[in-house]
Amino acid sequence: MTSPPSFLSSDDIRAIQDATISILSEVGVILTHPLAREMLLAAGATLKAGRVCLPADLANDSLAFCPKTVTLFGRGGQSVTLGDGNLHWHNLGGARDVYEPTTGQRRPAVVQDVGSAARLLDALPACNAITPFFTPQDIPGGLMAPVMYLHTLANTTKPVHGPGVQRGIEVQFLIRMAEVIGSPAEMLTIGISPISPLTFPDDLVEAIIATARGGVPFGPLPCPIAGATAPLSLAGALAQQNAEVLAAIVLAQLVNPGLPIFYCGRLAMIEPRSGSAVWGGVELGLVSAATVQIAHSYGLPVNVYGFSTNAHDLGLQNGSERALNAVVPALAGVDELSGIGEMAAGVMGSYTQMVIDDEIAAGVQRLRRGFSVDADSLAVEVIAAVMDGKRNFLSQAHTVRYLRAGELLVTKLVDRREWFEPTWQTLLRFCQTPAFREHAQALAGYDIGDQFRIHFNGAE
Repeated sequence: MTSPPSFLSSDDIRAIQDATISILSEVGVILTHPLAREMLLAAGATLKAGRVCLPADLANDSLAFCPKTVTLFGRGGQSVTLGDGNLHWHNLGGARDVYEPTTGQRRPAVVQDVGSAARLLDALPACNAITPFFTPQDIPGGLMAPVMYLHTLANTTKPVHGPGVQRGIEVQFLIRMAEVIGSPAEMLTIGISPISPLTFPDDLVEAIIATARGGVPFGPLPCPIAGATAPLSLAGALAQQNAEVLAAIVLAQLVNPGLPIFYCGRLAMIEPRSGSAVWGGVELGLVSAATVQIAHSYGLPVNVYGFSTNAHDLGLQNGSERALNAVVPALAGVDELSGIGEMAAGVMGSYTQMVIDDEIAAGVQRLRRGFSVDADSLAVEVIAAVMDGKRNFLSQAHTVRYLRAGELLVTKLVDRREWFEPTWQTLLRFCQTPAFREHAQALAGYDIGDQFRIHFNGAE
C-alpha cells in the first residue's frame, strides 16, 4: 500500500499534542485512589482544585516505555500483532441485544449467544481476533465479564481480546482464566474506559493497576461524546480523548514500565436534536482517522471503530454508515478496526450483520491494498499480443494470473447478475411485439396478445 492519506497536518497533530499536555498539566484529572495518587505525586504530579495534574515530562517518559507493537495469541496458535503494518479486524464487544432479521425485532442476549457468536466469528475469514460479543442478560453483573470470556475462549481458537471491565477483581478473574491456556501477557488484552470528562473512579483505577501488575496488554478506552462529555469541536474532543488515554498510560507505566499499550479511540458525536450518541455519522470516520494519526505520532498501535451505525435494521443507512466509517480510518493506516456485527450504536448486534461485515471487510482490505504499477502490470506486451490476435484478453495467461492473485475481489454476497424479469412479464412483452401479434393473429384469427394479457391479469 502507498503512504496513507493525512487527515491532520503535522502542525495539527502538534497542536493537539500541545493542547493535551495543557489539559493534563493545567486542568488535571479527577483521581482519588490513594495508592495511585501516591505514585503519581511521587513521580512529579501535583494537585490543583482537587485534581491530579500530570507534567509533560511524566507523560512523555511514560510513552517512551511503551513497546511499538502488541502481539496477542490464540489457543490454536494464531497470532495478531498490532503495529506490524497490517490491518486487523475484530468484532463489537458487549452488545446487550440480539437483532432478529426474520422478525425485525430485538431480544436480550443470553449466555448461549456469547458462544454462538464466537463460533460464527471463528469461521469468518476477515475476523482476526474476537472480543466477547454479547453481554448475557441472564448472568449477574458481577459475573458477566468472566462468563463472557469463558464462553468466547471455549468457542474459538483465534486470539481473544478480553471483555471491557470495571473492577480489579474482574481483571484478576480473567488473568486466572487465561493462565489455564497460556501466559496472560500473550493470551489476553484488557480494555478499561475512563469516565469522560477526565475522571478515573477508584474501581477503574484498581482495574488498571491489576492489569499492569499482571503484565496484560492494556487498551485505554475512553468513550467521550463531542458536545456532551467532550467539546463539540472535533479538535477539542480529540485533545480531551488524547488526555484521557495518556493519563491511563502514565498510571499503567508507573505500575509496570514497559507494559504493552494499544491506543483505543471511541469518540462519538452528540445528536443535537435528541442528545443521544451518534456512532454512524461521517464525523466518526473522520475523528477515527485523526485518532490513528495521533496514536501513530507517539509510536503506538491503534484500535478504532470501523463498522459503526445508529441503524436498527439491515437497510441502506446501516450499510452506508458502516462502510464509510470503516474505509476512512482503514486508509489512514489503522492497525485494528472494531465493530464487526455492530448495530444501534453498539447496543445491539446481529449474526447476519457479522456475515455481511465479513464481505465489507474484504472490500476494505482490497481498497487499502491498492494495485501495483510495474512492467508486468502495465501489460504492454500483452496488449500487443491481443491486438495481433483475437483482440480478447480472456484467453491470456496474464488475465488468469492476475485474477488468481486477487486483482479483482470476487464477492460472495453481492448480487452482480443481470436483471431478469419474471417469466410471465417477459412473455407478455414478447407477445406485444408487432411481429408476434401480426403472425399469431393470422394463424389464430384473433389477437393472442390481448388473450395473454387477460389470462395473466391477476399476476400483472
